[in-house]
Amino acid sequence: MTQPSSLPPEPLCTQGVALLDSGHALDAVEVLRQAVAAGEPSAPDLLVRAYLDSGSWHAAAEWLTPLVQQGHVRFAGRLGVALAELGDRERAEDTLRLAVESGELAAANDLAILLRDQGRLREAVQLLIQVAEAGDGQAAANVVELHLEAGDLQSAIAAAERYADENRPDTVVALADVRALQGRTDEAEGFYRRAGELGALRAHTAYGQFLAVARGDIEGAEREFREAERHAEPGWAYTLGRFLLDEGRPEEARTYLQVAVDSGDTAALEALIELDGEDPADD
Repeated sequence: MTQPSSLPPEPLCTQGVALLDSGHALDAVEVLRQAVAAGEPSAPDLLVRAYLDSGSWHAAAEWLTPLVQQGHVRFAGRLGVALAELGDRERAEDTLRLAVESGELAAANDLAILLRDQGRLREAVQLLIQVAEAGDGQAAANVVELHLEAGDLQSAIAAAERYADENRPDTVVALADVRALQGRTDEAEGFYRRAGELGALRAHTAYGQFLAVARGDIEGAEREFREAERHAEPGWAYTLGRFLLDEGRPEEARTYLQVAVDSGDTAALEALIELDGEDPADD
């Protein structure tokens, strides 16, 4: 009887993933470059992740631009992110639109951020609504977030209630956010807890912030921020570092803020400068 063939071993990629998952994206870059040179199949995508996770925007753009030009549009969304971080807004917009048009709905979220930052909020909201209607849960949650940023609570409530769906867990976090702003704290807490059970992208971060602000539960907030670390939620290192700094635990904060800085987080850099007693506004 013929045995099914197994996938070839990828030792360098395995090492790179371990570094990425432990927050050492810069160290992962060199390992994954070697993996690309060795022809390990997973290496190209992982190298892109390492570049982006470490904030190596120039390197990411140099690596991805020729790939996208050669027709590998699956890299277009990530190239658009790198170009946006480099301040090349026109190319970033074109590249992100290419990604969306090629079926990468998630790229619409990055495109919407780019549009918002250019003062094109209405256009950003309309884009996200279209993608949310197509089934992207992150876009649905971000519609709510953009309304909140614009100070339009009623539109945020309407969107949160329209899109809330346990099959799209991020929408449950969005609903919790608006319920908290409505002062319906018990209901909000229930939704935050449920979002965590469902595996929403930022469930523990959002719940921790709610506990700190709405409940004054500092111990509970720290527990949730550490859960965010365990689940590698976006921005977890800065969130935890900022929390520890605000709680008067600077040396603990430093470790997490440095992890965030190594990932290209400018807010974390400002917090680290603050920790060292310098004014971030000084040049």
